Formats: sequence, structure tokens, C-alpha cells
Amino acid sequence: MPGLVVRVLVKAGQEVSAGTGIVVLEAMKMENELKAPAAGLVGAVRVAAGEPVEKGQVLVELREHSGSP
Repeated sequence: MPGLVVRVLVKAGQEVSAGTGIVVLEAMKMENELKAPAAGLVGAVRVAAGEPVEKGQVLVELREHSGSP
């Protein structure tokens, strides 16, 4: 569903756990926090606060985290 990015909670290179908040969107006058589906590494953040987004748009790229180096 189309919406507006309220806050971006992560940055590129950041490690996240499953369930970590990534982006807060406002749609239909409600705020929704999108969460990481699995642990990983943020590869790229493709949106910024205040930016309108469309259904199906990639907001953040997550990569599998291979564990400790």
C-alpha cells in the first residue's frame, strides 16, 4: 500500500536481529513499523524520512549475516 516514510531506523552496514525495527511508514493515517524478517546485515537503505513510497517498492536491502568473521 502506498505510504510515507516517517523514520528510517537503520543504516547501511548495520547488523540487525530478527524482529528489529527497520522503517516506520505512515499509511491511511496509521504508523506501521516494518521489522527484519531474519538476522542479517543492512546492505542499502533506499528511502529517507519524508519520502513517499509505493506498494512493492524496495525500502531496505538485507543480506544474510554469515556470523563471526
